[in-house]
Amino acid sequence: MSFLGHLEELRSRLFKGAIGLVIGCIVAGIYREWIMNEVLLRPAIRASMNLQNTEPFGQAFLIFKVVFFSGLVLSAPWLLYQIWSFVAPGLYSHERRWARWVTLLTSICFLGGLTFSYFLLIPGMINYIGVVANPNIKDNITVSYYFSFYINTLLACGFVFEMPMVTWVLAKMGMVSAAVMSKYRRHAVVVILILAAIITPSPDFILQVMVAAPIYLLFEVSVVIARLAYKKRDE
Repeated sequence: MSFLGHLEELRSRLFKGAIGLVIGCIVAGIYREWIMNEVLLRPAIRASMNLQNTEPFGQAFLIFKVVFFSGLVLSAPWLLYQIWSFVAPGLYSHERRWARWVTLLTSICFLGGLTFSYFLLIPGMINYIGVVANPNIKDNITVSYYFSFYINTLLACGFVFEMPMVTWVLAKMGMVSAAVMSKYRRHAVVVILILAAIITPSPDFILQVMVAAPIYLLFEVSVVIARLAYKKRDE
């Protein structure tokens, strides 16, 4: 395919991806009330958190953000398919199998991080706010700050859960090995504890352990993956 042909194919894939995103946003817009109340605000409602809006168009902008991010999540499989369809013709058969597995497992790891964040981390952090709250101080948290906290926590856990796949790719490239990771295991534990303290900005040791434990488990899984990937690379 010529250079102009590649540009035309890229334009076509971008257009189809944009159409899928628009359709996802339309579906999210139809179910925006359910998404707002049962997904976004559910942790705050269960914790009896008082959320307030301090901007004239704050709630309207919040709805736009929720619809866009929800539409992006709904259209993610279609967008990944468009990316794959653009890249696949330029790969060899064994590279296609390799990239297909990477795409699938990366998506699973990311969804695992989102699930952990939504069902465990976010409710735990919000409940902690209620436990340590001073009865003489009323917490009125802006809904825009809550939304930023919610999305940032989801994305942070999603990317952290990509550790095994990142390790696999680096091991296949020869940039990391199980021996090196095992050698610096103690250093990794310190980094994981610091990362858990950053993700959970609270002094609650139990909450930090709840975050650090799965990250450490991911590290140990990554060591095994690095050993297998490095061995297969040498064969």
